[in-house]
Amino acid sequence: MEEPGAETPGPQDKDPSPGEAATPVRARPRGRTTLLIAAAAALGVLAGTCTGYLVQADREPTALPPLSQPTVEQSRGKPPQPLSATTDKKVRTDGDLRTLLLKKPRGAKRPDWLTSDGMLDLADYAEFFEHPARVFPDLTVDEFRRGATTGWETDEGGRLTVEIRLLQFRQEKALQASRYTREDQDFFERQENAGAWKIPGTDGGMAYSTKNTRPGAPYVADAYAWRGDIAMIVLVRSLRPVGKKTILDLATRQMERL
Repeated sequence: MEEPGAETPGPQDKDPSPGEAATPVRARPRGRTTLLIAAAAALGVLAGTCTGYLVQADREPTALPPLSQPTVEQSRGKPPQPLSATTDKKVRTDGDLRTLLLKKPRGAKRPDWLTSDGMLDLADYAEFFEHPARVFPDLTVDEFRRGATTGWETDEGGRLTVEIRLLQFRQEKALQASRYTREDQDFFERQENAGAWKIPGTDGGMAYSTKNTRPGAPYVADAYAWRGDIAMIVLVRSLRPVGKKTILDLATRQMERL
């Protein structure tokens, strides 16, 4: 008899008898249950989708609610008149820019360098610079739209030459008219000026008169201001010094026309 508490040896505990090969123990395969559960879940989702589609296909389509809109009464009377140039600045600045330029004084001569029609397209304006080919793409990026120019020559107070330019920008990305004006003003602020004056009625417009440091060179007076999408440039050259009254009068009257 076996003693109490003694364990009965299992098949794996028995020593093989002489001449008898040991029986290998087979391990239980893993992952089969997980695959069965995943397959069952996928079949369930597929079956549910098919069932829902069949149920929906057998149903009558649900009509959409009608679109409701209040009845609009027809207006009566005359239509409103378009805004005038005094109340809508776009009416003035979207027209012919040449009509906004100062008129040539009586007795003054038309200079040879003035363009035939007074209009300035992008290529025309680029020609004012020392390197037009370099300036052309910059003007395109800066949204240059168009320009207009006028000028005259007179012998009053010595040989006097006046040129006025109006430059209009599209300004879809930046306020280029004011930027161009400030860049010109910054250039003159660094020069040895005989005078610098604010242009009345403008937001930051300035007029300058420079000292003549070279014998025989003309005296220079310039004015720079902007209004909306238009930048104004007034250039005065003379064999005699250009006073404050001359340059400010030209700049003020030109800005009033804008």
